[in-house]
Amino acid sequence: MSTCSTVSRYLDEPMSATAATATTWLLLEQPGPWGAKALTSSHLDPALGRALERATQGTGVRVALIRRPGRHADCRTPSVRHVYAAHTAPGHAWLHSAMTAQPEHLLDLDFAALGRGEHHTFDTVLQGRPHTGDPLALVCTNGKRDRCCALLGRPLATELSSSGVQGIWEVTHLGGHRFSPTVLVLPHGYAYGRAEAHTVKDVLRGARDGRVVLEGCRGRTAWERPGQAAELAVRTAAGEYRADALTVVGTEGAAPHWEVTVAHTDGRRWHVVVTQGAALPPRPESCGSSVLGGPARMDVVAVHEPTTARLAG
Repeated sequence: MSTCSTVSRYLDEPMSATAATATTWLLLEQPGPWGAKALTSSHLDPALGRALERATQGTGVRVALIRRPGRHADCRTPSVRHVYAAHTAPGHAWLHSAMTAQPEHLLDLDFAALGRGEHHTFDTVLQGRPHTGDPLALVCTNGKRDRCCALLGRPLATELSSSGVQGIWEVTHLGGHRFSPTVLVLPHGYAYGRAEAHTVKDVLRGARDGRVVLEGCRGRTAWERPGQAAELAVRTAAGEYRADALTVVGTEGAAPHWEVTVAHTDGRRWHVVVTQGAALPPRPESCGSSVLGGPARMDVVAVHEPTTARLAG
């Protein structure tokens, strides 16, 4: 039986605009096994997991569990755990880290403020501070969610870690199992699919310099899917690779048709037409689903740059 990632790769399904949406990521170290819904089916207190799900709903904050690559079956939970928060909006992206012995203190965070990109609550509650190490590369490895993530993600995470790449973590869920191995790079929040070790190393080198690698890029999680499609299309058309050079400043319309405005820091603006279609033929979107359907895809049908948009000087 073919896996969802095998079928997606065979059909050459486009990966653009398939990243999860989150303005801010909150990551808690939790070794050991993970269930399909890891916040409530791991060694983390399920009551805490449910409370975090409720508290972050509608705030733009997405919570995920992370662990170091390697053997992890029923590993003892450390007394002190890593916690990261990363805001992904261009021009305001940041990554802060902390250590905590009491993960329940995460419930004291102001999640609405975190979603807006304010890190003071993270720093105050958890004694967080700016992360001074390499960018983080989160590799989805949760086989209980989809077997492709374990079959393809775990070897990638192990290879990267074994080769000395810093900032590698396994993560519970990034969405888009059919694009396994999937990777999220923070702080800028660009997601990648069908990732290989050499590509991830290139992406991390670029991230250290504030640059984006477009090969295998699924989009920036700061944007909804139409914005992801438009931003990547403008990057390709303009040859712009600086992470903070482009911002999605407006999206008008509704499925299946949007007009998205993408602004450059130099004053240029592009108007991008994006339409939604179905990736055919019908098939399950993941190995864990038996429902046949056409995964939604975002197609850029026009990119317009007004000649009067550039600012003087």
